[in-house]
Amino acid sequence: MLDLTRYKAIVFDMDGTLIDSMGAHVKAWQQTCEYFGYEFDPEYMHSLGGVPTAQIAVLLNNKFALTHDPEVVAAKKRECWTALADDPSVIQQTCEVLDFYQGKLKMGIGTGSERKHALELLAKTGLDQKISTLVTASDVTNGKPHPETFLRVAELLGATPSECVVFEDTEIGRQAAEAANMDCILVKNGIIQANTNP
Repeated sequence: MLDLTRYKAIVFDMDGTLIDSMGAHVKAWQQTCEYFGYEFDPEYMHSLGGVPTAQIAVLLNNKFALTHDPEVVAAKKRECWTALADDPSVIQQTCEVLDFYQGKLKMGIGTGSERKHALELLAKTGLDQKISTLVTASDVTNGKPHPETFLRVAELLGATPSECVVFEDTEIGRQAAEAANMDCILVKNGIIQANTNP
């Protein structure tokens, strides 16, 4: 088990870090891109994990010189996601860390998902019973890679940024942790990258 005892709090990303839902997100984005005429690049879409849905629409508009309403695009993506009826599972290695440090360190989730979606996923996987502190895209002005999400989690947990370690699965999430002055441990394809722990 990773020795995290020098920290006061753990901040987990959700999609792709605690819950194996990124595949379904990318599939929903594929359908959304086809609908609106964006060129679909699965690697690029996966790299945007943690970025709020409407902000991804802005990035796609800029990338492909289109002018779709970001809120309309976001609504379509939510519709595609719901239609997939994905049955999410937890990511074992990360959840083992969560279980091991339960009651020993403070824990919270900082996600780029909207609150309604996050609550649904956490309830489906039972993680809502383990972590009560949740900051979503609905709760902040600036999504990742801006540090606001992680800073808000730290504030709610009563920890300073330097007392927190973040678990993340994307480069954008790592940038957000770095901008928040928090150490970051990457999770790639469900495997904790121990060498990223400072």
